[in-house]
Amino acid sequence: MTEVTEDSVRLDLWLWAARFYKTRAIAQKAITGGHVELNEQAVSKPARALKIGDRLRLTMHHQRLELQVLGLSAKRASAPVAQALYAETEASRQAREAAAELRRLQGRVGPQSRPEGRDRRVLRSLKEGG
Repeated sequence: MTEVTEDSVRLDLWLWAARFYKTRAIAQKAITGGHVELNEQAVSKPARALKIGDRLRLTMHHQRLELQVLGLSAKRASAPVAQALYAETEASRQAREAAAELRRLQGRVGPQSRPEGRDRRVLRSLKEGG
């Protein structure tokens, strides 16, 4: 078992305090679900000790974030305080911005206008199975 000391904090607690997840339970599910890597190794236990200088890789909302841990906190604070706990790597930031630009350029997917009468009847029959 990994022992948590003054110079370390539980991984799920830190992810919650750094405002990556809204609750600790959601952070725990992300860790056990394989969405978090610590120092390039898969982590399966939420109680894993996190130290300053560790590197985290998170998969959130179909995006990968690579972070360097700069500070530790076991308490949730305001967003500016939480942002001081980590630094995103330059490569991660560039990849995230490139993906956002690609999504913006692709535009919205969907119909250009509302369906007309015949189209609505077809959609309704598909939904109702008739």
